[in-house]
Amino acid sequence: MKQKTGSIGVTTENIFPIIKKFLYSDHEIFLRELVSNAVDASQKLKTLGIAGELKADTDNLKVRVIVDKKAKTITVRDNGIGMTAEEIEKYINQIAFSSAGDFLDKYKNMENAIIGHFGLGFYSSFMVSDKVEIISKSYKEGSKAVKWECKGDPEYSLTEVEKDEIGTDVILHIDEESVEFLEKNRVQELLNKYCKFLPVEIVFGKKTSWKDGKESETEEDNIINNTKPVWKQKPADLKDEDYKSFYRELYPLNFDEPLFNIHLNVDYPFNLTGVLYFPKIKSNLEINRNKIQLYCNQVFVTDSVEGIVPEFLTLLHGVLDSPDIPLNVSRSYLQSDSNVKKISGHITKKVADRLSEIFKDNREDFQKKWDDLKLFIEYGMISDEKFYERAEKFALLKNTDLEYFTFEEYNKKIEENQKDKDKQLIYLYATNVEDHYSYIKAAKEKGYDVLLLDGQLDMHFINTLESKFKDSRFVRVDSDIIDNLIKKDEKTESVLNDKEQENVRLVFQGVAPEQKSFWITCDSMSENDMPVIITRDEYMRRMKDMSALGGGTGFYRDLPDDYKVIINTNHPLIVDLSSKLEKKTLQQRIELDDKLEDLQKNKSELEKALEKFKKDEEKPVEEKKKLEEVNDRILSLEEEKTGIYKDFGKKQKIVSQLFDLALLANNLLKGESLSNFVSRSVELLKK
Repeated sequence: MKQKTGSIGVTTENIFPIIKKFLYSDHEIFLRELVSNAVDASQKLKTLGIAGELKADTDNLKVRVIVDKKAKTITVRDNGIGMTAEEIEKYINQIAFSSAGDFLDKYKNMENAIIGHFGLGFYSSFMVSDKVEIISKSYKEGSKAVKWECKGDPEYSLTEVEKDEIGTDVILHIDEESVEFLEKNRVQELLNKYCKFLPVEIVFGKKTSWKDGKESETEEDNIINNTKPVWKQKPADLKDEDYKSFYRELYPLNFDEPLFNIHLNVDYPFNLTGVLYFPKIKSNLEINRNKIQLYCNQVFVTDSVEGIVPEFLTLLHGVLDSPDIPLNVSRSYLQSDSNVKKISGHITKKVADRLSEIFKDNREDFQKKWDDLKLFIEYGMISDEKFYERAEKFALLKNTDLEYFTFEEYNKKIEENQKDKDKQLIYLYATNVEDHYSYIKAAKEKGYDVLLLDGQLDMHFINTLESKFKDSRFVRVDSDIIDNLIKKDEKTESVLNDKEQENVRLVFQGVAPEQKSFWITCDSMSENDMPVIITRDEYMRRMKDMSALGGGTGFYRDLPDDYKVIINTNHPLIVDLSSKLEKKTLQQRIELDDKLEDLQKNKSELEKALEKFKKDEEKPVEEKKKLEEVNDRILSLEEEKTGIYKDFGKKQKIVSQLFDLALLANNLLKGESLSNFVSRSVELLKK
């Protein structure tokens, strides 16, 4: 065969700049494409051997990647099926496009998607090369070896050469902009990323060993891939240790063992294999993302699967492999692909089925793993309606006694005792047993049960549950006094009358810390309840917690904290305080009340005199001015009266002590205030 020259079958001379600059957003995938082609050639030869169509040895098939830094070349060599001159003409030279204009117009927004569409994988080599050579010898009897050469333009040459073994060498002459790919570590990195589980052995150099403090090459080939990954094997042939070992291979820097796994093996209505692991999920969602590796026929595609699978599934680890997922596509194409959506729905079902199976087979073990599984399951139930429907049978609620219940079991446990007067079922919960101890104790003394919801997503999750559970509400035990959280028909009468309650309220207003917002009110509770209780509004606190989880700033997150201070008007200490208040301030109050009484009479007279004027502009200016002065005087005296109560509160150590005790119970007493509380406690003990 004489040397042949010609032009590659394209309708524009601009095809190579397009390939180099436009088709691929990431130049590094050239190695994935070439190694994948070499593996395909090897697999084809093996298939022919199995079919008995050739006598060649197919037991020692390998793909070798050879870097020659001095010559500035990368060679991808296989001993696979090889190509004849005619096959090179057909598969390498003919790139059929209608026209350059149509090409650019039709595919300018598709990026990587067009590569797989037109079989342009080989041409990715020109992204990093200024010349590419193919030396190939076909397995077909009597075939001559041929050499194809191209310098990144439509012109090529094709000549016969000598080659002893069948197979193909693709030799890339690396251009100046891509010399990074001549570094051994860079190539090793790419092979590990894209070729780690290809079904044919990939050889990159020789193994090394340390001797006399030096690293030296051995004669043994350095095989970089596992040709028989777990997901390609039959589950019946595998043990738990095999799955754990593969997990360590996938994530060598993750020292936690997975909780359990799901082995996927689907052949209808699409092809899908894989192994998904349930990792130990604690509290950080982001760290656990991007751990599912997506493959197409054992070739790595991506580990950014958000939008390809439901978001909550991105918390799983493992591998998915499907020939129905196009290899060379953009993520936007994947996200709209109908096969991918079917795969996503199937995985969701398999995950739910596996969890249900574990729950039914060994509930005790499931409960032990619940704290690690909880974040994942809640995330799925919040974000995926179908997953919620499947998971509601095995999702658990844990109470402060560390007992576990399904939704149905817990409903039966509390439905008789925890319904309020409006027939609403109240789910009481705490987020920290120690911090909410006194509130939990008060609830239990009423015969109520309290859930422990201390997870990162729990505030979002209870919103979901409230939308699902009929006539039900979730309230945190510290959001009000227990009698108000589950209101019954009966009401405890107050020892103090309305006026006495208002006076006591003002007394405690005098010692309220200024750095936080405290709303002070009175309520009639049992005399055995605490004298002063501090609560936080359920709605506002929940919104702030949810906003904080989202990070950044937000309306609720940026609002100042506010607290409700409830004075127990039936507690002996409060009743005694009210009595002292009445006695100590009696004379001052009598004098102020006399003045106020006179002013109120004067005010009534002025208002009555002005009533006969229908329009405001008709009212005498002098009379209106007098009324304003009287109102100002009344306001001033009322403020003075309020000041008497506040001053009384400031002077009574017992008032500060009771307020600080309530703060202390909520971890709100710190710094100087805590030091003052300790000193005051010592003084009171001396008496």
